[in-house]
Formats: sequence, C-alpha cells, structure tokens
Amino acid sequence: MERREEQLGAVGAGAAPALDFTVENVEKALHQLYYDPNIENKNLAQKWLMQAQVSPQAWHFSWQLLQPDKVPEIQYFGASALHIKISRYWSDIPTDQYESLKAQLFTQITRFASGSKIVLTRLCVALASLALSMMPDAWPCAVADMVRLFQAEDSPVDGQGRCLALLELLTVLPEEFQTSRLPQYRKGLVRASLAVECGAVFPLLEQLLQQPSSPSCVRQKVLKCFSSWVQLEVPLQDCEALIQAAFTALQDSELFDSSVEAIVNAISQPDAQRYVNTLLKLIPLVLGLQEQLRQAVQNGDMETSHGICRIAVALGENHSRALLDQVEHWQSFLALVNMIMFCTGIPGHYPVNETTSSLTLTFWYTLQDDILSFEAEKQAVYQQVYRPVYFQLVDVLLHKAQFPSDEEYGFWSSDEKEQFRIYRVDISDTLMYVYEMLGSELLSNLYDKLGRLLTSSEEPYSWQHTEALLYGFQSIAETIDVNYSDVVPGLIGLIPRISISNVQLADTVMFTIGALSEWLADHPVMINNVLPLVLHALGNPELSVSSVSTLKKICRECKYDLPPYAANIVAVSQDVLMKQIHKTSQCMWLMQALGFLLSALQVEEILKNLHSLISPYIQQLEKLAEEIPNPSNKLAIVHILGLLSNLFTTLDVSHHEDDHEGPELRKLPVPQGPNPVVVVLQQVFQLIQKVLSKWLNDAQVVEAVCAIFEKSVKTLLDDFAPMVPQLCEMLGRMYSTIPQASALDLTRQLVHIFAHEPAHFPPIEALFLLVTSVTLTLFQQGPRDHPDIVDSFMQLLAQALKRKPDLFLCERLDVKAVFQCAVLALKFPEAPTVKASCGFFTELLPRCGEVESVGKVVQEDGRVLLIAVLEAIGGQASRSLMDCFADILFALNKHCFSLLSMWIKEALQPPGFPSARLSPEQKDTFSQQILRERVNKRRVKEMVKEFTLLCRGLHGTDYTADY
Repeated sequence: MERREEQLGAVGAGAAPALDFTVENVEKALHQLYYDPNIENKNLAQKWLMQAQVSPQAWHFSWQLLQPDKVPEIQYFGASALHIKISRYWSDIPTDQYESLKAQLFTQITRFASGSKIVLTRLCVALASLALSMMPDAWPCAVADMVRLFQAEDSPVDGQGRCLALLELLTVLPEEFQTSRLPQYRKGLVRASLAVECGAVFPLLEQLLQQPSSPSCVRQKVLKCFSSWVQLEVPLQDCEALIQAAFTALQDSELFDSSVEAIVNAISQPDAQRYVNTLLKLIPLVLGLQEQLRQAVQNGDMETSHGICRIAVALGENHSRALLDQVEHWQSFLALVNMIMFCTGIPGHYPVNETTSSLTLTFWYTLQDDILSFEAEKQAVYQQVYRPVYFQLVDVLLHKAQFPSDEEYGFWSSDEKEQFRIYRVDISDTLMYVYEMLGSELLSNLYDKLGRLLTSSEEPYSWQHTEALLYGFQSIAETIDVNYSDVVPGLIGLIPRISISNVQLADTVMFTIGALSEWLADHPVMINNVLPLVLHALGNPELSVSSVSTLKKICRECKYDLPPYAANIVAVSQDVLMKQIHKTSQCMWLMQALGFLLSALQVEEILKNLHSLISPYIQQLEKLAEEIPNPSNKLAIVHILGLLSNLFTTLDVSHHEDDHEGPELRKLPVPQGPNPVVVVLQQVFQLIQKVLSKWLNDAQVVEAVCAIFEKSVKTLLDDFAPMVPQLCEMLGRMYSTIPQASALDLTRQLVHIFAHEPAHFPPIEALFLLVTSVTLTLFQQGPRDHPDIVDSFMQLLAQALKRKPDLFLCERLDVKAVFQCAVLALKFPEAPTVKASCGFFTELLPRCGEVESVGKVVQEDGRVLLIAVLEAIGGQASRSLMDCFADILFALNKHCFSLLSMWIKEALQPPGFPSARLSPEQKDTFSQQILRERVNKRRVKEMVKEFTLLCRGLHGTDYTADY
C-alpha cells in the first residue's frame, strides 16, 4: 500500500511550492481549529487546512490520517481531503492508478464499517466520486461490483456492518451525482449508466425491506437509499414494489419519517406522470392511510398527520392533470381530493396546534388550473363535480383563518402571531384565486352568511366568525373588480351594524372598507355609511395602519365626491396629528391622504385648509430654526419637512385627462391663479433657507429639504415654474457650501423638466455649471469618500446630455475635466457609481458629432476611456457590471469606429493586458469581433461576457453556469 501512496503523492508534485503539509502539522492545525479559544487562530488554521486539502501532499497525509490510532476528527479530515482530491483534481490522477485507488478505498470502507459513521460516510462519498469519474468506460458495472464486493463472505466485518456500509455507499452515490462537477456531456452518460445499474440495487433493497429478519436500522437505511435513487428519475413502474413496501413501513413508528420521504420523492419525480397505471394503483394505498391520519389527529400526533398529508398532497399536486384525465376513475380521485380537504381543515389553530394545513394550499391552485384547462365539454363535467368542493373549501379556509379566543391568543409568542399572519395572507391569496372558479356566487355566499350572522337574534355570534367572513370579502375585493357585484351595497349597509369590540375585527373592517374604495367612487351616495367609522378609528393608535391606509385609499379614489366631508376629514386628521397618535410613517400616509382630498377643492378652499393644516407646523419650524442644533430638534425638523413633502406629493390641482372620464368632468374645479403648493412654498421659502443655514452639515436635513422640492416638482411639473429661479439659486448656495448627493438629484429633476424651456434655461445652466465646477474641485481633493455624490453627479451629466445637450456647449464647462472624472469613477468599487458612469459615457459618445467640445475630448482622451473599460473587463470590476461596459464599447464602435479600431489594437498589444491569462490570439479575436459588430448590442454583451471569463480563468468552469 505504501508504494501506491507514494505514486499518488507524486501526482502533480511540483505544481505548487511545497508548503509544510505534513501529518504532524495537519494534526496540530486540526487541534487548533477544534480546541483553540482564539477565533483568529481558528480562522488561520481553517485557511491553512483548506490549502492542505488541495495540495499534492494531501495524497500522502490523507491515508495516514485514517490510521486506527487517530481520533475521528482527524480521520474525517483525511477522508474529506481524499474526496476533494478525487472530485476536483481527477485529471491529475494517472489512469494506471485508478484500480489501486479504488482498492484502497474499498479496504478503508470495510475497516470503517464497524468504526466512526461520519468517517465512513466521507469515505463512501470519495468512492462514489471515483465511481462517477470512471463510469461507464473505466468501470462499467460499478454498482454491481460494489454489491458483489460487500456481499463477499470472507470479510472480517460482520454481515450487518457490511450491509450498512454498502447501503451508505449506495445512498451517497446518487447524491454525489446530483452535486458533482461533471461536464454536461459526461453527466448524461453517467446518468444513463446509473439508470441501468438500478437493476442491481432495487432487488437488493426489496429483499432487505421485506425480509422479516432485517433489523430496524437496516430497513431505515434501505428506505433512505431508495429515496436517494428515485431522484435519478427512475421509471415509477420500477419502483412499485419498493413504494408498496414503504407504505407498509409507515405502520412502524421508527421507519415512518424515512418511509414518508421515500414515497414523496418517488411520487414527486417529474417523469412519474407518464406512468398513469402505477399512479392509479397508488390512490388506494394513500386512501388506506385515512384511519391512521384520523387517529393521529385525535391523539395530537402532529408528526404523523404531517407526514401522511405530505404523501396525499404529493400525489394530488404533482399528478392532478394525469389523474383527472382518467375520467372512469373520477370517484377515486375525488376521494383523494376529499382526503386533502380533511388535511386543509385539520382541527386546531395554525401554527400552534397544527402545521399541516398550509401544505395543502398549492394543491387547490393546481387542481383549479387543471380543471379550467380542459376543453369546454370536459370542463363543464368537472365544474359540476368540483364547484361544491370549492365552496366547501371556502368554508374550511375561512374557519382556519379565524383568530383563537382572546385569552388563547394572548399566550402566543410574537413568532407564532407572525406565522399566523402569513398563513392568513396565504389563505387570502387562495380565496382570491378560487374566485376565478366560483365567480360572483362566492360573494353572494359570503354575504348571505354574514347577513344571517349579524341579523340572527337566536344566538350571539363570535367576533372571530364575523371577522373571517369580512376577511374573505376583503381578500377578493382587493384584487378583483367587484364594481358590478350586486351584494356590495348590502355589505356596505351591514358594516355599520357590526359590533366592534376587538382590534383584529376593527382592523379587518377598515381594510374591507379600503378594498371597496373604488366601488365607493362609483357609488358616492354610500360614502357616508362608512366614512364616520374610518374617522373614528383614526383616533385609535391600535388601528393606526388600517385606518390611515383606508382613509388614504378613499381620498385617492373618491376625492371628487369628498368636498362635502372635507372640513370634517381635515379637522379629525389635524387633531390626531397634533396629539401624535400615529407613528411617523402613518403620519406621512395621512398627509398624502389630505393631499388627495384637497386636490379636488376650489383653490381658495385649498389655501384656507392648507393654512389651518400647516400653520402649526410652520410655527414649530420657526421656533426650531432659532434653536442651537441638537439631535432632538433635528428629528422634529425632519418630521415636519417630511409631512410637507408627503402633502405636496399628492396635492395636484391640474386634473390630468386620465383622472376621470365622462360626465363627471364637470365636477372638476377650474384652477384660478397660482398653484396652491407654489403659494405655500414661496411663503415658507425663507424659513426653509434659515433652517438650512444651520443644518447644512447634516445630510438628513438637506435630504428632507430637497425631498420637499423634488416631490413638488414631480407632482406639479410645469406649474412649479415660478419657483425655478429661486430654487436654482438656493441649490447653488447649498451645494457650494457643502456638496450633497440629494442636491444633485434635485438639480437632475429640474434639468429633466425645465432645461428645454428657454425661459428657465439661464438659471438652470448657471446651476449646472456651478455644481459641475464644485464637483470637479471635489475630484481634485479626492472623491473616494463620496461615492454617492459621484453617482448622482454622473446621473446628472447623463440627464443633461439626454434632455439638453446645449448645456455642454458653454465655454465655461470644462468637458475634458468632466470626461477624466467620469473615467476615474469607472474604477470605483461601488457598483451603482460605476453603473452611473457607464450611463454617462453611453449618452456622451453619440454626441461626438453634434457637440464640438465632446468630439474634441473623445479624440484626445478616448483611448484612456477604452483602457479603463478593458481593465474593468479584464477583472478589475464585478462581473455583474459587464453589460454596462459592453454598452460603452458598443457606443465607441458605433460613433467613433475609426478611432476605436486604432486604439483597441494598441491597447491590447502589451503582454499581460488586460489579463495575464490571455493569449495574443484570444485578444486579437476579441478586438476583431467587437469591431465587426456595430448593430447588435446583445451580441457585443455576449462577447464581453465570454472575454471577461477568459480574463478571469473561469471560462468553461462551473462558475459560468448561472452567468
């Protein structure tokens, strides 16, 4: 054996400098990894050991680490090193060493059959990897040989030990195949070979599983082995006997989990639907588990009920189409569907008393899709059978969605409450989907139940039942157009009759009203039925999210019908804002709601309401502007500025054509005089400047100020025009004092909307030149600490080129310096900044011909840009950015072809550029490919991706699989 070790140790020797990877040093490093309390020492040891595992010396020390006198941790490392060498460095092993390596592994596996189980598994994985690399040519009957060798009677290990070792080896073989790094063409060959070898495995597994004398540990291993092999897409009919044996094993509690796993894996393989006869034979086997399921539910045995449900769902979900096609067997499939219904409605509250029902929800989607995919005649037959089933499903789901009693819910952990919330969302999605099958009859059904519940004088109803029915309505109304439903008026009439004694019920009432806001817009006479409820709920902090979001929806959808209620809505909103009932985000939503509401009023009414609404905040801001900056008044300033931003985001008096159609246009007020938002902004402009003067150093405050104007500009568009000169002036002063990204973003917005208008061009040009000059100075001082500013600056430059290239005609603009800064930005480590810089160049290069200064700078410095792009592709930039660099190459080729053809040959000339891994031929091929492609941008992106993989040494490796 020593001679063999030496031969294998010589493999690849000299390929790397020999570090001191001796047995003694490996053992010391392992001791350090496991027992040294210092985390840095552990990390160093782990790094060193990873190098050791892939070194040529691993062939020497691996076998020695497996000696019987070593502890399992050391033996495990030796076995792992062998696996790594075989799986990753197979090409290093000479073909004449295959047999000796195979023999050594068999010997070690036999020895560890009665030793450490974790070491045995690693050795089995190593032998599995060897077998996969040798199959089918160098080791044609690998699996049969394994079975034969382990069944040999002359082994020193007892029969059970040999049997378990063989089963372990057979189990890991398919698993290793699934994760192996075999090339695609080899994978196909090996898969075909394993499919044939299946004939040597299944008879053995059947014999061991059915043999009365087989101990439980052997049967468990058999089931795990079967579970592993079926994932190789073995024909389902070949698995019949083992599946039946696994169903029998479900009665044995020790084998239950392994049996479930094996059956589910066998049923779920994609190819299984081809074997309809076998699937039909499985239905009675699954139905035969119903008594065991009922017993498990009765005894609170969640593991058993969960396992049986998994089996039923696996058969139903994966094969509903194939089984529905067997029309003559419709009754047995219906029985399976009813069994899954039992699992959906399993008693108890999810996730505290049961975790099974959630497994079934996808099945109901699949079954519905399959039924609705049939041709009309067959679909009509199945609709007749399954519509009652789906109505029953709705009842079951709404029962499962019910909250537990207040007392019980109080004992739930926050994690359990969150899981229940997500479960209810899943139920909501299912109900919405089921509407497609049941249609308006579903809404009528829910309405009748709710009506009976609320009007019945015979017995008191539980709030949980009411809440669940409303939740059903809400689920459907949120996504389905219920405007033509004849039950919604009745529902709106019922809502005020609900006795709300509970937060969860109140929340659902609010969300249901919100879901019906579009319906209310079409039936404004009903608004008064529900609006008082919403306004009342605003005062309850526990209903903060639901009440504010519902009011926002009503104000957005029904704004033209709300003027009669506006004074009341504003008064209640002001009151709750002043009392600080809601958290910051809900306050912002509330301001957006008021923006929608005020948009529909006459201008003088808007101004009057705005005055009463924001005066308290302006007074507060005036007071804060006088104070010395500190953390608490900063929070208050940012909050007030945020409220104004959100109000101006939605306050839009210019009625766009798509807002409303038809006769209702006559309701719209005709705007008179200046825009109310502009009036308010002009009034508070001095105050905002005063706040800024004290807080210019604070990015958060500057951002909040910029947000007010940015959101106003986006909403008002041309109406914002009167503010442009003074805002440009303020932005210039702000940015000159302390450059911040938010000021550049607002400048970009102004360029986008106003730069093309002659009247506004002068102030915008002055601002553009100023921020460019300040940013260029920042580049001279060192821009690395400001990637956000560089990112925003590049986006501003790109926007200027796109909307108003004239901005680049000004003599005061140093286009050459801008170009050089953008090249520098291409080398930043932050991906968004690099992306923005690439975006600038793809806008700049097409302007070579029309803007003289741009053409001149590209001619002078374009080669520097090309080198930066090639460096990035060569490995200096993230692979995820390659499409952006490809866009620059494409633009250069399209707009500067003669220059590029000269530059690219020169740039790629130096050896080792852009990567030492490239040959001169590969560089030449790349440059020719790029120069040939001036039309198809996608092809250029593919070329760049290929080239960057070559540069990084990744071409043809596993790393390219998802690229």
